[in-house]
Amino acid sequence: MSLAPQDHLSLPPEEVVTFYDRASGANGVIVLHSTALGPAAGGCRVWRYTGKQAATVDALRLAEGMALKNALAELPFGGGKAVICLPDGPFDREALFRTFGREVAALKGRYVTAEDVGTSVADMESVARETRHVAGLPARRGQPGGDPSPWTALGVLQAMRVAVRHRLGAELSDVTVAVQGLGHVGFALCELLHQEGAKLVLAEPRSEVAARAADRFGAMVMSSRALLSAKVDVLAPCALGAVLDAPTVAGLRASVVCGAANNQLADEEVARTLAAQGVLYAPDFLVNAGGIVNVAGEYLGWRAAEVRRRVLAIGPRMETVLARAERDGVTPHHTARAVALDRIANAPRIQAAA
Repeated sequence: MSLAPQDHLSLPPEEVVTFYDRASGANGVIVLHSTALGPAAGGCRVWRYTGKQAATVDALRLAEGMALKNALAELPFGGGKAVICLPDGPFDREALFRTFGREVAALKGRYVTAEDVGTSVADMESVARETRHVAGLPARRGQPGGDPSPWTALGVLQAMRVAVRHRLGAELSDVTVAVQGLGHVGFALCELLHQEGAKLVLAEPRSEVAARAADRFGAMVMSSRALLSAKVDVLAPCALGAVLDAPTVAGLRASVVCGAANNQLADEEVARTLAAQGVLYAPDFLVNAGGIVNVAGEYLGWRAAEVRRRVLAIGPRMETVLARAERDGVTPHHTARAVALDRIANAPRIQAAA
């Protein structure tokens, strides 16, 4: 039986917009999951999906994750996401993103887009020719902007430091971290962990990137499958989502899971399975909020120092979630989710006090 797009979601989206770029043959989806706390904010992902339904399911999951992420980070945004099915043949990239920009403009500020997997600052500049409701544009002096990946990596580092201290009583310089995926965020995270003195084990399908990272960080490289069952202290998923399913978790030998990928859990029950095995799972929508904090700062006109302050606050927020989870006898994932949903439910009161 085919999966209905929202079958696995706890909350239905407010709006789903589909569009088609005739010139490239690309289909796209924009999901506004929630606008309770403000405009639905979330990046635009370009990926080679198996079809429109697969793209829609991914957009729905990612938009819900953005709603939780933005609420937990105490940003004045709801959650949204856009995905575009990568065309099979050559296409005019600027024209495609200008088509997408017109779709964003038609939502009249209810959705704010930015970079995500498969997109770049140049793509966002194309979008900006059609709408002002876009971030991830080149940074100006003293202002946030540009590629949000370094901010995402910095936030992951803060959460990981707290998780390692909590679960292992150790510092990052004492542990081995397995990083799955060396995209913009994964590579930036490796840079930070290397500076901290962590030992690195890496998995990356692009051989030239893997070789460069191995040389730069003195790291061991292995396949993703081997990495997921490697004897390491920390697993940092930094590729695509749903990497943690029941079979993978059964073979997991890490004590901490803390990475940048969105929607790392195949389903909610996996969080309980991890906890039962003694694995501390750091909620991905808490851990990887640094990028959207940078996007918010750019869109709202904050100074770069304010973005940094808020990204560094991911560490103390992780401490709070871990303490509350222990007090209530539930997983950190479910605690973080409850805090985010409570903030969304109390949006009128929060906005009135702002």
